[in-house]
Amino acid sequence: MVPNLMPQRGNLLGPAPADVMAFDVGGTDIKGTMLSASGDLLDVLRVPTPRDGARTAEAVLDRVRELGKELSERSPGLQAKAAGLVVPGIVDARAGVGVFSANLGWTNFPFRAECEKRVGLPVAFGHDVTSAGIAEFELGAGRGFDDVVVIIIGTGIAGTVFAGGLPVTAGGYAGEFGHSLVPDPSGTGTDILESVGSAAAIARRYTRISGNAVDGAREVLTRMQAGDIAARQAWDEAIDALAFTVSQCITVLGTEAVIVGGGLSEAGDELLVPLRRRVGEHLTFHRRPEILPARLGQDAGLIGAALGARSLLAAESGPA
Repeated sequence: MVPNLMPQRGNLLGPAPADVMAFDVGGTDIKGTMLSASGDLLDVLRVPTPRDGARTAEAVLDRVRELGKELSERSPGLQAKAAGLVVPGIVDARAGVGVFSANLGWTNFPFRAECEKRVGLPVAFGHDVTSAGIAEFELGAGRGFDDVVVIIIGTGIAGTVFAGGLPVTAGGYAGEFGHSLVPDPSGTGTDILESVGSAAAIARRYTRISGNAVDGAREVLTRMQAGDIAARQAWDEAIDALAFTVSQCITVLGTEAVIVGGGLSEAGDELLVPLRRRVGEHLTFHRRPEILPARLGQDAGLIGAALGARSLLAAESGPA
């Protein structure tokens, strides 16, 4: 039976010549879906990401192959002509290589070639956050802008930079916002943004200040809203660090819009309102960008993988 269409997406991507598959590899799970030629994104299937030491990359692609078979069986009316695959870490999309993943443990693995062997389709290969940023730029909150920064704030922080309508990839090394230097909250030096402004950092910082362990940034936010002074301090320090990095992007790139996604963006105005104010305090003559919430949610990387597969088919078919 063909799965029900995802009601929150609808016909998001518009028509194309053929159906495609898309796969998004994460540290916890692998997501897969089928995108029909008419533009309907079908139900997302999830399976746990395997860990197999030095063979983790091979195990991941074996799981992708199984997931592709299940997608085909569940969608008998569709026939994919290409697949999109996105993975975390440092990625050389042009070479089709996963250069490095500290979390999943591969180095210089030829993902595109090995995936094509397993799924029997041409594969568009890319970086998960970059692909999510491209989806957000083309279909989400970034539509209508040429110079955009998409920043994804979760356990870590990464993003995608667009200049003149084109993504800046730098061989897979662009967009590592989480490792940019920011003032240390203690005022004694510098730290990296990820250690101050990420969701995980907020929880750790609160625990250090208060002595009370919390499950995550969401709980810190709840305590802050209830008047907890330590929670307010941890939250404010994170926003200060984020504003510092965002304002640097604006001064260097002349950014028109900053799109904020990831788990921390679910805080809504509790994050965005003070972030806009503090970014504004850093700027003088610079262009004042719109700071907007991402629209595509947790499946943005998967949508970006589908866009990559469609672009691959379009490139192979050439001009009409």
